[in-house]
Amino acid sequence: MKATTLAIRHETIYRYEKPVGYSIQQLRLAPRSELLQRINHWHIATPGKRQAAQDAFGNSSEILTIITPHQEVRIVASGVVEIQSPDRGRLTEKMLLSPLAFTVSTRLTEPLDAVRSFAADKLPAQPTSHQLLDFSQAVCEAIHYEMGATISSSTASDALALGKGVCQDHAHLFIACCHSAGIPVRYVSGYIDPGEVAHSASHAWVDVWVDEVDFSGWVSIDVTHARFQTASYCRLAVGRDYESAAPVRGIRRGGGDELLDVRVDISRL
Repeated sequence: MKATTLAIRHETIYRYEKPVGYSIQQLRLAPRSELLQRINHWHIATPGKRQAAQDAFGNSSEILTIITPHQEVRIVASGVVEIQSPDRGRLTEKMLLSPLAFTVSTRLTEPLDAVRSFAADKLPAQPTSHQLLDFSQAVCEAIHYEMGATISSSTASDALALGKGVCQDHAHLFIACCHSAGIPVRYVSGYIDPGEVAHSASHAWVDVWVDEVDFSGWVSIDVTHARFQTASYCRLAVGRDYESAAPVRGIRRGGGDELLDVRVDISRL
């Protein structure tokens, strides 16, 4: 199967009202090395010092520290990735963790009463891949896509009650519902080619564990678009929720108000 080649540039700029004396951030900005995803080349440019690591979920990670006063942090990740489309979203990979590690809820994905009720009504027991696609559509109908309706700390229950949100909220509600049914499921952060869908560039979706007659393993589903992952998706990180798979996340000392500017450009080669 012919691979899709994506050229990606992801720029993140933090600007602060006052000088920051110290900041530390965890970067998950290098695409995952997987059987269906090959990195041709990739470069990350930042100020400060970086230390490479691998997090608990097998993601490439770096710790960025800046110890001199600063009022701006510019982070640029760019490169070229070749991606093959998984058959019906099915992923074949070496298992680093038991799927049961992804049945643990977090603050963002805890299935409270309203979520459990929604799952009981919409999510079949032991769902097939195609039933999970139908459930994705139900999630999108419950949470209409609207930029700015939620924030990064909004929970699945928050978004369901509001009835509005973005891809992160779709993924969190899907995860919370699966947890209520004891189904392993992972949050995925990454990029999507903007040529195919309405909501593009930086994106979030899920890997859900299925047991079917001819396959037992992870199936990757874009909840926001109710479809299987294709070769248009570049995978950065997996985790239990946004916080454990976010491309950039950290803390700082000082700085006052913060202005965040993010730009992602993706093109096919």
